[in-house]
Amino acid sequence: MQFARVNDIALHHQVIGGPADRPVLVFSNSLGTDFRIWRDVIVRLAGDFPILAYDKRGHGLSDVGHMPHTIDDHVSDLAALMDSYAIKQAVIVGLSVGGLIAQGLYAARPDLVRALALCDTAHRIGTVESWNARIAAVEEDGLETMADTVMERWFTPAFRRPENTAYQGYRNMLVRQPAAGYAATCAAIRDADFTEAAKRIAVPALCIVGDQDGSTPPDLVLSMARLIPGAGYEIIRDAGHIPCIEQPEALAELLRAFIQPLLHEERQIG
Repeated sequence: MQFARVNDIALHHQVIGGPADRPVLVFSNSLGTDFRIWRDVIVRLAGDFPILAYDKRGHGLSDVGHMPHTIDDHVSDLAALMDSYAIKQAVIVGLSVGGLIAQGLYAARPDLVRALALCDTAHRIGTVESWNARIAAVEEDGLETMADTVMERWFTPAFRRPENTAYQGYRNMLVRQPAAGYAATCAAIRDADFTEAAKRIAVPALCIVGDQDGSTPPDLVLSMARLIPGAGYEIIRDAGHIPCIEQPEALAELLRAFIQPLLHEERQIG
């Protein structure tokens, strides 16, 4: 396991080497998960690209840190982690709050970003009232009581079959996250608004969504894509909020197709 101390917290992460002439793929995961959600995508891309995946603060094996969190905290953590490995001009692949972090990273440190793959996310997610209600529920009752409701937003009915042991495993992932870190990151999402910043994104961007996403539905992701100049938009069939779990092959293929023109451009420049 790999850990780095950034901004006075320990961040758990994994670096996988790849060709030096290829951009690094940086994976930033969703609320209530750790970087293991990317495994089945990463195994399809490893060897062809250098890869960095990490647990954001308050999740997985990373420290919770001070509370509440802001998107700026998460952005600063990722920037510091990338700086520690001298990573620049990376393709940032962000899911849900990870997509907000990706947008914030571009706004704060455009030198770190070559392209953005924004999965099941938006320029603004939810309302102040909805996030305050969720924070209060987590602080009062913990994550177990809301787990089934969250799972309905995350996954399709086909994936939520009782006989699907993977479904139970990912439910365990949610309820075993630090409740304090979950609530703190809810506050970060509540206060994040990239509506105007999205209009200023000037790197290639691809907006991706599962057709049955109950957290950031296709229409919401499409509204973000329309804000970003020249952004692509793709729907993954038979997937909910976390297509890297339900449809990893489809997501990996979309990422390859998105990155391929960037490689051609770099060869032309070289």
